[in-house]
Formats: sequence, C-alpha cells, structure tokens
Amino acid sequence: MATPEKATTVKALADAFRNASAVYVTEYRGLTVPQMKQLRTGLRGDATFVVAKNTLTALAAKDAGVEGLDSLFFGPTAIAFVTGDPVEAAKGLRDFSKSNDNLVIKGGVLEGKVLSADDVVKIASLESREVLLAKAASVFKASLFGAAYLFQAPLSQAVRTVDALREKQENAA
Repeated sequence: MATPEKATTVKALADAFRNASAVYVTEYRGLTVPQMKQLRTGLRGDATFVVAKNTLTALAAKDAGVEGLDSLFFGPTAIAFVTGDPVEAAKGLRDFSKSNDNLVIKGGVLEGKVLSADDVVKIASLESREVLLAKAASVFKASLFGAAYLFQAPLSQAVRTVDALREKQENAA
C-alpha cells in the first residue's frame, strides 16, 4: 500500500509531467553535489532538474498520460522538466554532459513524441527560437523587397528612357 509521502510525490511528479513542454531523462551516476547544483543553475529558467525514484516516476508518467519512457527509468535517474524553451534546456544538458562525462542523456519526450538520446542532441543543435524568427523575418523582408523592386522597375526604366530621349534631343539640337 502506498504511503502518503509516496502518493504526494507521485502527484507532484504527475503535475510536473503535465505542465512540461518537454521532458529529458538523464543518468547522474557519479555527479557530486556541487556539480548537480551547477547543472540546476545552468537550467534555471528553462527547466527544473529533479531526482526521483524510478518506480514513482514511472507511476507519475503513466498518471500524466506520458507513454514510452518506462524503458528509461533504470539506474540513478534525474528528469529535466522543461517549462521554457526545449532547445535551450537540451543545449544546457548537452553542454554540461560534454564537460562532465557522468551525466548521460537517456532520452525524453517532446510534444508527446518519445525521443532517443540522439534526438535530444539533435534538438540541442538547433538554433534558438529568436534566431529562427529573425531568419524567417529576413526571408520575408527579402521577398517584399524583391516585389517592391519588381513594381518599381518599369517606372524607373520609363524614367531612364525619357531622360535618354531628352538628352538625345538636346544633343541633336
């Protein structure tokens, strides 16, 4: 029978699963307390890094309707519940795992799709939302500039033709 503490933990984890835009599952075996603190600080604003028992986490994921993560809940598992930008959180985990071999990215879930460890690394290689929006805006601006140039071309060509004719008449006279 479940104890009240375990029931409370499962409920809190299930709420975290429901409120997260993405969830990344990691293994933290061998990380020291200062390293964990550094990782949590690096993820602040984008994700909450939680260490929980695998059985309770699996129950919470099932309760929240998140499928496909059960195979990742083995060994010392920590979960990053992303409430901010999923790309920035993935970058934070990837960068930290590069400098600390003890953090292993196992996989995750993004918008209901189960991700492998390679998928999380691919997400981390994406540019930030702001950069992608700026690129899209520059493409739209270039298209509008091209259209404006296209509409101005006949008018400017007509002006150059009239100017050339006027100059020709002045030289002939």
